[in-house]
Amino acid sequence: MNVLSEKRLELSQTIASLSGFIRMEKGCESCDFYQSIEDENRLFLLEEWDTRKNLMAHLKSERFKVILGAMCLLREPYEMMFHAVFHPKGMEEIYPKIGRSCD
Repeated sequence: MNVLSEKRLELSQTIASLSGFIRMEKGCESCDFYQSIEDENRLFLLEEWDTRKNLMAHLKSERFKVILGAMCLLREPYEMMFHAVFHPKGMEEIYPKIGRSCD
């Protein structure tokens, strides 16, 4: 999201006030809000969901409608991306240190 500089605090407060509730929604594995170190007006909302069903329920929720309503504070249209992530079996044989702390 590329927010208008004079609206950055308002958008940040709106998303921050919702993120704790979003984290409690069924299937939410994480909900984090980031600011670019190169451009303080470039913000990112990253959510992870356990299933497509739970994601779709979130996208239809009142909280998500509030987030969409806050998009009027942006300098340009926002971009929404969806990625499906999978964890193939056998990766530990190829990269044995995955999931371990560095020694």
